Amino acid sequence: MKRIVVGLSLVLAMAVASCNFKRQTDAKFGDQNFKTAVALVELYKIRHGVFPERLSDIDFLGEWDRLPIVSVAYSRLPDGYELNLTRGWVGKPELRYPPDFWKGLGLKKSNVKP
Repeated sequence: MKRIVVGLSLVLAMAVASCNFKRQTDAKFGDQNFKTAVALVELYKIRHGVFPERLSDIDFLGEWDRLPIVSVAYSRLPDGYELNLTRGWVGKPELRYPPDFWKGLGLKKSNVKP
């Protein structure tokens, strides 16, 4: 009986650790994906004077920039753009950034919380 309890405890601990690992990894990938997409959109605006119509319009993408591009949903707005995080590593994390993060950006709407 003691072996069963120890075995179940070990399985439960591994499941909790796995869940925590997934949550942390989703948050790290989501954070990187979101910030990279913001940087690419803002750089496009500096170079071209307008925000891109679509993310596929962004020029000079690096190989590693493709992951953030497919991890967000983008739309240009009349006064800026909307950028929503659609995935982190495998799931969709909930991210929050301080008010200073949003200053000076053309980002007007997002599912990422201020």
